[in-house]
Amino acid sequence: MDSYARTRERLETYFDRTASKTWERLTSDAPVSRIRQTVREGRDQMRAAMLSRLPSDLTGKRVLDAGCGAGPMTLELVQKGAEVTAVDISPSLLEVAKKRIPDGYHSQITFVAGDMLSDALGRFDYVMAMDSLIHYKARDIAAALGTLASRTDEKIVFTVAPKTALLSAMHVSGKLFPRSDRSPRIIPHSEAAIAKALEKAGVRGELNSVLRVSKGFYISQAMELCR
Repeated sequence: MDSYARTRERLETYFDRTASKTWERLTSDAPVSRIRQTVREGRDQMRAAMLSRLPSDLTGKRVLDAGCGAGPMTLELVQKGAEVTAVDISPSLLEVAKKRIPDGYHSQITFVAGDMLSDALGRFDYVMAMDSLIHYKARDIAAALGTLASRTDEKIVFTVAPKTALLSAMHVSGKLFPRSDRSPRIIPHSEAAIAKALEKAGVRGELNSVLRVSKGFYISQAMELCR
């Protein structure tokens, strides 16, 4: 997991120091550029698709929001009754989440700054990992899913960057954001490559395709690993 750790360190620097204000604004209702508006709309569509894979009533269920960022997924989960552990490598974005989510829901949330794979987070019924694995190699994604699956009773719903010509060109050119706050490299993968990596890592479970969202500059593939 050395490459996972190195990538995580780069992401921590990016999200907590370089671009925390950019992502705080992107996940708000504040006006943004046309390009960033497509990212915002795409993320909203993806979050809805992922949530549709869980029961509508999550009362009594423990859910890990792995890479919760500014908290939009966490908020919708607690509104469905879930007990949520909201973990992110960026303390800055966690503070944004705490401020945005109404105080009345805070008793249902445990906020954690750190690694989404930490054993200390405990066991869960469901894991939601939206765009938190898109910067990793296939073997690291498989290892991460294996770690999470060992502590998940129902399913993991996650996203990867699909291997398309358009996405590869967009991220080779590196024009998603200005140079000062550009995201670290996103690594596209085919669904077959993820399945092969999981098999090679010995991760058991049923892997299903959920939905691909392509909205301007946001392209992401949702999948689920069911126990």
